[in-house]
Amino acid sequence: MARIQLLYDRSCPACEHYTRLLRIREDIGELELINAREHPEWVQTLRQQGINLNNDMLLRLDDQEYSGDKALHMLAMLGSNSGLFNRLNHWLFRSPLRAKLCYPLMRAGRKLLLLILRRKGIE
Repeated sequence: MARIQLLYDRSCPACEHYTRLLRIREDIGELELINAREHPEWVQTLRQQGINLNNDMLLRLDDQEYSGDKALHMLAMLGSNSGLFNRLNHWLFRSPLRAKLCYPLMRAGRKLLLLILRRKGIE
């Protein structure tokens, strides 16, 4: 079984909803959801590596790390076919090109949502 971790912003309602609906195929492993706001040292280390969690989520699959649209694509590839959301997620983001094209829109939507809700980004 693979170790699958997703580091994301739990304070973002869209991010929280996405992760709540996301299902990983049981034969691959269990998805561990990690709130980035509770791990400032990890966030800082990622920033030093050029990954800003205000712009990207991070997926760790065993020893490999994927951020942003690549994480979205990998989640689609690991996802189950249970439920309409997961089938749609797989169809839309199994293509690296579609994930790359959609991700900036999703990022902009997250920023706008946090602005409307008057929530700060991840420090």
